Amino acid sequence: MGVSGPIRVVVAKPGLDGHDRGAKVIARALRDAGMEVIYTGLHQTPEQVVDTAIQEDADAIGLSILSGAHMTLFAKVIELLKDRDAEDIKVFGGGIIPEADIAPLKELGVAAIFTPGTPTGDVVAWVNENVQSAA
Repeated sequence: MGVSGPIRVVVAKPGLDGHDRGAKVIARALRDAGMEVIYTGLHQTPEQVVDTAIQEDADAIGLSILSGAHMTLFAKVIELLKDRDAEDIKVFGGGIIPEADIAPLKELGVAAIFTPGTPTGDVVAWVNENVQSAA
């Protein structure tokens, strides 16, 4: 009917990585830009992240990974979204991700990767341009 609400984004810290400052900065930037942000906190499993995204009717999932487990964690989230028939939820992320791993992650279905030093405005602009509200 032409009615849309704010973009809903789940920001998550999967795995054993305990460094969440970047995730909190991105969550706040998205919130300040008018999006609804659900921050899951530290040490989430991929299953918990996907469950939260589905329960919260999220339009996107933003994963912050600094632990080196990015290939495994992104792949598992993408796989679980497929299994749960929720492939319409876009997955993007950031953290310490080697340049050589970005193309393989995109081939898996990760929509965008933001590396350290990316201005928060660039992340906000990307979400606004590439994620549509389901409302």
